[in-house]
Amino acid sequence: MSEIKDDLRYTEDHEWVKIDDDDASVAWIGVTDYAQSQLGDVVMVEVPSVGDEVSASDAFGTVESPKSVSDLFSPVTGEVVAVNDALEDNPELVNESPYADGWIVQIRMSDPSELDGLMDAEAYAAHVEKAEED
Repeated sequence: MSEIKDDLRYTEDHEWVKIDDDDASVAWIGVTDYAQSQLGDVVMVEVPSVGDEVSASDAFGTVESPKSVSDLFSPVTGEVVAVNDALEDNPELVNESPYADGWIVQIRMSDPSELDGLMDAEAYAAHVEKAEED
């Protein structure tokens, strides 16, 4: 079973969201352990630029593996305030450490209430279980 962390929120598209410990208006975003395992070896991550505006549910980048290129969908609306530059030279961090070193972007949320529409760990676990059955 994939690792699912209790302190994160999740999307149906297998992105995770963590609220910054020091600034509750900033959301850290990455792909889940389940997503990286389905992708296989990540060879490239394309991310937006700092200062770009993103909207909830819209694609903001891609993750590429030998199997496929998958869009990344923003769980929240806001401004990109940081990108994980380490992924440029080490995209495999998404595989090795999806919830820590493999984070993708940080977004300053314009509407933190959007988090209410995301799944908690229990709901996401059920979502993954259903995906594995299909």
